[in-house]
Amino acid sequence: MSEYKIITISRQFGSGGHEIGEKLAARLNIPLYDHRLVSMAAQELGYTEESVERADESALNSFIAAYSVAPMSYSNFISTASYMPSLDMKVYQKQTEIVRTLAGKGPCVIVGRCADYILRDKFNCINVFICAEKGDRIKRIAERYDLTERKAAERIRKTDRERKFYYETYTGLEWGSIYSHQALLNASLLGIDKIVDLLELAYRA
Repeated sequence: MSEYKIITISRQFGSGGHEIGEKLAARLNIPLYDHRLVSMAAQELGYTEESVERADESALNSFIAAYSVAPMSYSNFISTASYMPSLDMKVYQKQTEIVRTLAGKGPCVIVGRCADYILRDKFNCINVFICAEKGDRIKRIAERYDLTERKAAERIRKTDRERKFYYETYTGLEWGSIYSHQALLNASLLGIDKIVDLLELAYRA
């Protein structure tokens, strides 16, 4: 077992989870990996980054068309792969390889992409789920993307649905559940900087 630690962050859209990852990585002086995993997967697969980013949403829409959404193990997912775009499976497999390779090179912060599940056999992996109150999330997204509150709320619902589907499809675990993550941290109650402080303490402990 290596001495360094990996921190994985899952988050509700608009909760500030990505900002927490950025601040934590900067404070610890370690790499942050997020959408870059999509870029890496796209490059290795020979696809455009845009097509890879659309894979998750297309997979969800395809699945909803045939079944109601329900948690599904990775093995069960493979057996129903005919209902999913092949690109989505290839992207997940490639991102899994990338996540494991990056985690094997040294300490880092990884945001999203089921990294907590992919690295579940690593004792040195700290995984957290960041949530926040709905009103705070709407305000953050409305300001960040210059949207009305109604549009921001719609975007939050859509993005959270996609993240939940992606996570539960490939892990068989419940997205945002205390049984799936080591800690659930509410950014509305604790504040982003306080959460960064707590994670830094956990990392250095």
